[in-house]
Amino acid sequence: MTYQITLSRAINFLRIVATYLFSRITRKAVHRGFPIAISIEPNNTCNLRCPECPSGSRELTRHRGNMNLPLFTSIIDQLSPWLTYLTLYFQGEPYLNPLFYDFIQYAKSKKIYVTSSTNGHFLDEENVKKTIESGLDRLIISVDGINQESYSAYRTGGNLDRVIDGIRLLVNAKRKTQNKTPKTILQCLLLRTNEDQIPAIRKLGHELGVDNITFKTAQFNDFQSGNPLMPLNPRYSRYSGSGSRGSPAYYLKNHQPNACFRMWSGSVFTWDGKVVPCCFDKDASHLLGNISEKSFKEIWRDTPYRSFRQNILKNRKSIGICRNCTQHF
Repeated sequence: MTYQITLSRAINFLRIVATYLFSRITRKAVHRGFPIAISIEPNNTCNLRCPECPSGSRELTRHRGNMNLPLFTSIIDQLSPWLTYLTLYFQGEPYLNPLFYDFIQYAKSKKIYVTSSTNGHFLDEENVKKTIESGLDRLIISVDGINQESYSAYRTGGNLDRVIDGIRLLVNAKRKTQNKTPKTILQCLLLRTNEDQIPAIRKLGHELGVDNITFKTAQFNDFQSGNPLMPLNPRYSRYSGSGSRGSPAYYLKNHQPNACFRMWSGSVFTWDGKVVPCCFDKDASHLLGNISEKSFKEIWRDTPYRSFRQNILKNRKSIGICRNCTQHF
């Protein structure tokens, strides 16, 4: 079994949902239970220089490095009684950490579902073999164009042919070994440079034999001013606006209530043990604690976390990282 829903995990989930709904009604941050889904950052370095990614653009102000195995196992050991889902990715390219496969195997030994995301440049024969053997449940591979020109408009420094060869190696190796995992997801970030290539990208995914093909709207850091990479078709953008003069020219489509289920159900860990609210806090500007210094139970119940949840219920738009977020439950 790739993951397991135990009685303790089920009860924990019900506690989270119940206290979250109670908090939304009363506007008071009440919380019971522990995270059911977390993200862990294997490393925050990358081989590419994608312009809207703070790791790729080298705009992260926090130190760069790789998570070590003792820190990873400590996080998993503390949360595994309740945890069902692990995203082994935050910033950076996870395959650059040589312990990536050890992380997966350890989480799988605790019956946790494990997913990760890659730019696909390290899927050679050896790494494909290790990926399959690790037990990884799901792997998202970014393919943001049908040709090198459209692909490299965002994936600066990337090589599309290399990525496609890597996907082909992974799919063929799964077939040869009769493994159903990892589920391979070809993901395309929708941009002005590829919005006319959607049918061709679907065709490529089907030809490669991936398990699924997904299209994701792009996040832009300074979205209010617009961006040359924003799609022209409003269906493919998470922002609305005419681009005419005025302030702001663009705004987030989704309504943002003063609530966020992620603050009750999940957490994010940087490579060096910092605990931050969610994946939108890329530079750890809202530090809630460090698991190298305190237990997670202490951090989860401590004043910074409780205050952050209360601020979400009070005035979510006042929190910088929330202004560009599509989470609306």
